[in-house]
Amino acid sequence: MDMLHAMRTFARVVECGSFAAAAAALDISAAQVSRIVAELENQLQTRLLHRTTRRLRMSEAGERFLERARQIMLLTEEAMDEARGAHLTPRGHLRIHCTHGLGLLMMPLVARYNATCPEVVIELTLSQRNPDPLAEGHDVVIAIGHGLPDSQLIAIPLGSIHSILCASPDYLERHGVPQRPEELHGHVCLRTVDPLFEEDWSFEGSPENCVIVPQDTFLTNVADAMLKATELGMGIGLLPYYSASLAMQEGRLRRLLAPHRLRQREIYAIYPSRHYLDAKVRTWLDFLKAQLPLLFVEHERVVEQARYWR
Repeated sequence: MDMLHAMRTFARVVECGSFAAAAAALDISAAQVSRIVAELENQLQTRLLHRTTRRLRMSEAGERFLERARQIMLLTEEAMDEARGAHLTPRGHLRIHCTHGLGLLMMPLVARYNATCPEVVIELTLSQRNPDPLAEGHDVVIAIGHGLPDSQLIAIPLGSIHSILCASPDYLERHGVPQRPEELHGHVCLRTVDPLFEEDWSFEGSPENCVIVPQDTFLTNVADAMLKATELGMGIGLLPYYSASLAMQEGRLRRLLAPHRLRQREIYAIYPSRHYLDAKVRTWLDFLKAQLPLLFVEHERVVEQARYWR
């Protein structure tokens, strides 16, 4: 039986004082009201109403049940009102997944969105993979070059990224500056181990499409660690341009072999397809579409300036 419907019917009988009056209020027959109450009592295995020819009187169990039922109905109405308003007002937990480097890049955007929508609790998870939002319960996944094998997913393009070769002034002073991709064979090339990218450095369009295999001098799976190793002069590092831009501006790194771009990938916001999209998800996606490409352009403008090249 529909327990919530039965609770409402029982409560209306008590409020109206008779089955006939409750039936009129509910726009159903008195026989239906009587049957619903009888089924409810049978389900609970207790008498809720004492019936006489003149009036109804609640049993002690009926009084306790009515009190609880009213609490349940109130909470149900509040939950329904909240759900109906979920597509209007941004609130609740917004679960975002992103790769480590992109997540740190986006933190200013996260802070600005949080200031705009203070009722939204942001849960930002960082890892070096593209998870399935359906399987892992994420509202939005910021993915690198992600396909869409599941038809229940929607992808919104947010721009593209690439990586550039960098080295510290100290390293270049000690080992010289490579002028062509082939000359990297004579340098210490640091290795990034990332499941989203191939480890080799492929220079498409260079003579014979040169491919460099980084050594095992230093390995890491996080761009920030590679940035630090490169700044410390451990070798030549392949870095996302947005990770390297500030270090280039401050003179801690120089870009090598410009304008070569490696590991070019598209960035997408991926989320489960929903007919009614929660306001927190919709506003975050709108904010991200407007602001993240501008952030990419800001960092790209720095690394494309020849004064930071060698």
